[in-house]
Amino acid sequence: MITQKSFDEKNQAGKLYLVPTPIGNLGDMTFRAVNVMKQVALIAAEDTRNTQKLLNHFDIKTKQISFHEHNTAQRIPELLAKLKAGFSIAQVSDAGMPSISDPGHELVVACIQNNISVVPLPGANAGITALIASGVTPQPFYFYGFLSRKPKEQRAELAQLKNRPEALIFYEAPHRLLKTLKNLQTVLGGSRSAALCRELTKKHEEFIRGSLDRLAGWAAETPIRGEFVIIVSGNDQPMVQTATADPMAGLSLTQQVDRYIQAGLAVNDAIKKVAKAHQLRKQVVYNEYHHLN
Repeated sequence: MITQKSFDEKNQAGKLYLVPTPIGNLGDMTFRAVNVMKQVALIAAEDTRNTQKLLNHFDIKTKQISFHEHNTAQRIPELLAKLKAGFSIAQVSDAGMPSISDPGHELVVACIQNNISVVPLPGANAGITALIASGVTPQPFYFYGFLSRKPKEQRAELAQLKNRPEALIFYEAPHRLLKTLKNLQTVLGGSRSAALCRELTKKHEEFIRGSLDRLAGWAAETPIRGEFVIIVSGNDQPMVQTATADPMAGLSLTQQVDRYIQAGLAVNDAIKKVAKAHQLRKQVVYNEYHHLN
């Protein structure tokens, strides 16, 4: 058991602040978030060029360092050293909450393991923002984020979600929206009520509500622009499925990757699949498989 008192003065280490950033409208930045970013010694940003625009808008002069999924293994020891030396760090993603479909989780775990306080700030999140305006019953809900880009794997993921009674939350890019809607339509059923939530908090914010059949038809006939959150109603008549033994039960992450490779997947695809199954960042499984921890 690990207990954290976020503002314990006896802990001389710095603090890791998880700072949400606006998902579109800069007016959604909180006073506290701005103050924290001004006061910390360093900002760990997913894309320093993108974050610099935010810093310029709020006249924040704090130095940045890049921290994204491709340099996690290198950066975490550097950031831990600064935190242990008493310097506080704000971690931000390009938009919304760190760790939610964005980098951050591995650094959080490393800080917890090293008795460094992790302090989350409340703020913008695209999934919840979309859910409450979707018209779909919001509770309970199941946040999934991005589905696999490969059609076969995406359909397999949706098959696992088909009987869930909760509202489902997905993120999708404009160029993949139609294909994803068609898979949703095929696997979940075209009569499911849903909402497409586009460009949230921005000037061209838009909600398209209806059945999956109607939404797929709309997407087939409309030029698609902007980032989307897809909200799909839960299954109110789930089929009872016979429990089957999980072939991955009891296997380590490395063994699971090897099992998928034996089944014909490429190494990187196998790593992605295992990471998705355990809701881990791909880098975590990659490091484990290649013995980089």
